[in-house]
Amino acid sequence: MPQLDIFCRKDGKDLRFGYTTGSCAAAASKAAARMLLEGSREESVELMTPKGILLNLPVEEITAGEGFVSCAVRKDSGDDPDITNGILIFSKVEFSKTPGITLEGGFGVGRVTKPGLECPVGAPAINRVPREMITAAVRAMQEESGNSAGLKVTISIPEGERLAKRTFNPRLGIVGGLSVLGTSGIVEPMSEAALVDTIRVEMKQLAASGRKMAVITPGNYGEDFMKEVLHADLSGAVKCSNFVGETLDMAGEFGFQKVLLIGHIGKFVKLAAGIMNTHSRYADGRMEVMGVHAALCGANRELLAKLMDCITTDDALDVLEQAGLLEETLSSILRKIDFHLKARSHGDYQVEAVIFSNKRGLLGMTAGAEGMLREFLAEGLE
Repeated sequence: MPQLDIFCRKDGKDLRFGYTTGSCAAAASKAAARMLLEGSREESVELMTPKGILLNLPVEEITAGEGFVSCAVRKDSGDDPDITNGILIFSKVEFSKTPGITLEGGFGVGRVTKPGLECPVGAPAINRVPREMITAAVRAMQEESGNSAGLKVTISIPEGERLAKRTFNPRLGIVGGLSVLGTSGIVEPMSEAALVDTIRVEMKQLAASGRKMAVITPGNYGEDFMKEVLHADLSGAVKCSNFVGETLDMAGEFGFQKVLLIGHIGKFVKLAAGIMNTHSRYADGRMEVMGVHAALCGANRELLAKLMDCITTDDALDVLEQAGLLEETLSSILRKIDFHLKARSHGDYQVEAVIFSNKRGLLGMTAGAEGMLREFLAEGLE
């Protein structure tokens, strides 16, 4: 299998980069289009990824027939664990009476059946960036060959249907196969230990600066929310990624007196179940948490079924609002978040939380968060 000889250093080890299913689909499409339009045979294909890394990938399983060419590129996940590592991603490019480039999902590519995802209901689960990569690669071959004939591109993954059962796709309403993913075209190996070490350094530096309050957010969404809604700069906050529990432990270790967590409900609703690592590979439970608290607030079985069928927390919030239970359910969830945060902090410091959604803005906060937030807005982070 071809390997990308680019590495990063994490946990004292050299970890190798890989490339995404989206890159494989685009590379296979480029090779098939070139062979169809120029009548050539391509043993390898070059593809420039959105990250700016040029790939040179072997082309496998070449099949040509009347008006079509099909070929495959093999996925390489590098040193990042991935169930798709080593599988073949196929692209069949054929002449079409429809002008331009038409993109379809074939066998093993999932199809979206529920709203709330990047792809619309009924569409193949080929995300926006891979779709753009595929279309751009095929269009480049049209321009290179001088042949602007309409082309239909069908992406298929023979192992997709089997492997999808080991992913979250069925739960998300993606049926029949895998999603074609990737925003940079490159798979960068991630080390959890390295991420936690980075957080520890930031927390230690913040404590060393004399700060007694740590403002913590999982990532960019928190920063955007503070800037757009509260007109405050959160760039000095500590980003905890999914490691809420570990970061809270560090707050106690480094002697902080106050901790203010600011996060999207999609992650922070899990805190109401005591889930302190919010990555989906460890636990999801978003709809289960929202369903339990809705039930405590009077939701009937029919409403609970609707909640359990939601894909995103925004969808669930819409359902609760329509039922007149939104504010009461959020208050119940926040009380439980407060309970679990207090339990994790062992009373060593005050900890509060603010939750929001991109669609609705501020959703609520724990009992003592308003005063802490006011203090933060008054003093800011240096």
